[in-house]
Amino acid sequence: MNILNTKAAILSTIMDKASLKQVVYKNTKEIFEELRTVVKNLIEEYNSELGEVDENILLSFEDKGEFEYQIKIASDILVFSLHTNVFQFNRDHNVWKQAYVKTDPDNAYSGIINVYNFLADSFKYTRYEDLGYLVARIFINREKHYIVEGKRQLGLLQTDLSVSTADHDNLRNIVETAINYSLNFDLLVPPYDNVKIMSVGQMFEKIQNARIPTGKRLGFQFKSDDV
Repeated sequence: MNILNTKAAILSTIMDKASLKQVVYKNTKEIFEELRTVVKNLIEEYNSELGEVDENILLSFEDKGEFEYQIKIASDILVFSLHTNVFQFNRDHNVWKQAYVKTDPDNAYSGIINVYNFLADSFKYTRYEDLGYLVARIFINREKHYIVEGKRQLGLLQTDLSVSTADHDNLRNIVETAINYSLNFDLLVPPYDNVKIMSVGQMFEKIQNARIPTGKRLGFQFKSDDV
């Protein structure tokens, strides 16, 4: 009898959890595609005004396939990436304090869309050692509610999973705020001690491959930007 009960419990869990995760992933994929449309429309809108000033500063969109697309803005690139898995928040996360999740823990299962910031030259010159930064990540649940985590300066932190819905206006706000943050997140000179010594072999290798590592905060911990 215990074996039958255990089997029934396992089958029930598999069916319930698999179904839930499929719904969450489907929602996240749909939002990712809506975000793609928002990005394209935003670029077209901005370029209609920027083109009157200087065609060399126009924004551009590059489709990298089903799970990734990019925006180039001036000397920056924002990469939007869809994770193919569904996640549960760890028990220390603030989301577990919300009645929306306490009432139904299934509401905490979420898909993730990551937004990374890189230097455009890192891609142009294939500088594999250059650094990029996660500036925001968007969590989407089974009811298409979302929260956003990111740097404090990003100004778009949405932490209440119960009230926020991933509609067009909210998605546009996320994109524009991420762009604004990245444009104002400046490239800093690396600490002298990090670059003061280099072997002949390293120098030849870097000359041949244009692999002098560059990043907006090279040599600094990202958290120092929060001060």
